[in-house]
Amino acid sequence: MRMIESILADAASIAAVRRDIHAHPELCFQEQRTSDVIAKQLTDWGIPIHRGMGTTGVVAILKNGTSDRAVGLRADIDALPMTEHNTFAHASQHPGKMHACGHDGHTAMLLAAAKHLSKHRNYDGTVYLIFQPAEEGGGGAREMIKDGLFEKFPMEAVFGAHNWPGMAVGQFALKNGPCFASSNEFKITIHGKGAHAAMPHNGVDPVPVACQLVQAFQTIITRNKRPIDAGVISVTMIHTGEATNVVPDSCEIQGTVRTFTLEVLDLIERRMKEIAEHTCAAFDTTCEFAFKRNYPPTINHPAETEFARQVMGELVGADNVQEFEPTMGAEDFSFFLLEKPGCYFLIGNGDGSHREGGHGMGPCMLHNPSYDFNDELIPLGATLWVNLAEKWLNTAR
Repeated sequence: MRMIESILADAASIAAVRRDIHAHPELCFQEQRTSDVIAKQLTDWGIPIHRGMGTTGVVAILKNGTSDRAVGLRADIDALPMTEHNTFAHASQHPGKMHACGHDGHTAMLLAAAKHLSKHRNYDGTVYLIFQPAEEGGGGAREMIKDGLFEKFPMEAVFGAHNWPGMAVGQFALKNGPCFASSNEFKITIHGKGAHAAMPHNGVDPVPVACQLVQAFQTIITRNKRPIDAGVISVTMIHTGEATNVVPDSCEIQGTVRTFTLEVLDLIERRMKEIAEHTCAAFDTTCEFAFKRNYPPTINHPAETEFARQVMGELVGADNVQEFEPTMGAEDFSFFLLEKPGCYFLIGNGDGSHREGGHGMGPCMLHNPSYDFNDELIPLGATLWVNLAEKWLNTAR
């Protein structure tokens, strides 16, 4: 493993920036202080920037030579609405907000790469560094695209990365094709007729209807969808009633749907609506059916995935570049991949042994209140970003 010396020399100072961001987490589209920190670092290094895209996004522009070729590298910058259990010095100073997914580390890796690329311009073309807000449910990638990201900063391809706890430091993982699922949510309100619970025949009870729907939805997965197509329907909330002796007027069920293809998603949404409406009619109730599509599936492009695999192999050895097993989690980098070819990959965050005294007792997993990004990844991830950008722009296509 040959990491870039200048990046190694700056690792401690970049880690300090990462910890500062960790201590001051900001949620979707509220990342004003975070974007200020990013912008100051880039400006201090003499790197031109564009601010405000996607509300709080920052795009850095690194040009060299005469080529009109360009590549994009992306890091997300927002935190999660949860309370941190760690008590070390850089723990969150804002209750109910925490960098529990490592976006602070993603930002740090890209900043470290930016500093090197600005000083050592061993490429011919343009590198766009995309610091994207609101990945955690806000669809910041979509909003940056709406604000003209790819028109103002035309690029041939775009790449993104996420740390992955449980995978060893020094390892990467990626996969051609679908790697993260689409994220969707549903809300079904069943309307019946309230009554005394001792005389249910005087009303129309929506609760048994909700129970029927929960069971029936699983037949979409087992009997409507092809067995070889992945899909998940999870009912995660049922809300109804106010007293034990009252049949409620209504019952609300909510949950999530995950798929790897839009075809399967179309099937699931259509069948859920049909089952809900017809089942409610059979029980003499009515329903309101709402289905919201949040993030599309994240689908890597073949050529860009193979390119990233080669760059990783040159850095850490082919044996340390794993085939990623797709997850039903979701990622809004998917919006970028709908517009541009590219690849989204993983970098190992280790087993949690890097955490200092004062960390919570839970595992160091994503979205866990005891999580912390492993600063050992900063020089490794930054080196990969530099190698990827330089090789992309210096390789004839």
